[in-house]
Amino acid sequence: MTARFEWSVRVADGMERAGEADDGGGEAGQGLDRTPVALARAYYRALDGHDYELLGSVLTADFVHERPDRTLSGRERFVRFMREERPQTDTSHPIDRLYVPVEGDDGARSDGEREVVVRGRLLAADGSEIAAFVDVFAVADGRIQSLTTYTA
Repeated sequence: MTARFEWSVRVADGMERAGEADDGGGEAGQGLDRTPVALARAYYRALDGHDYELLGSVLTADFVHERPDRTLSGRERFVRFMREERPQTDTSHPIDRLYVPVEGDDGARSDGEREVVVRGRLLAADGSEIAAFVDVFAVADGRIQSLTTYTA
């Protein structure tokens, strides 16, 4: 799949700090930093740590994940796929870069939705690279509404 991006971006200085808030203990996602960057980080933390309660807590009920090989619609369907059906579960997702669109001071688009773009790698348990990826997260009302994945 070839995709062309036309983005004006800035790498936000505070992204690392914003993404390091934990979920505050207790129920999954309770007290979680709901900024787009923190939600993207929580998403990968949930996948890599097999924390499917946290994963569900960061997604909207009508969440959609589009990727080159399939589209998964609905939070419950997506969490079930990640928990029970994905081909490799012993993986990690190191993040190489995080980007937010430049539209206002807080990255919000005119429709109120916020986006964050993550460039990273999917690694096998032995550290070998399975794929490089770019994930585009759309966030609304403090949850991930959609995710589009591009791989190389």
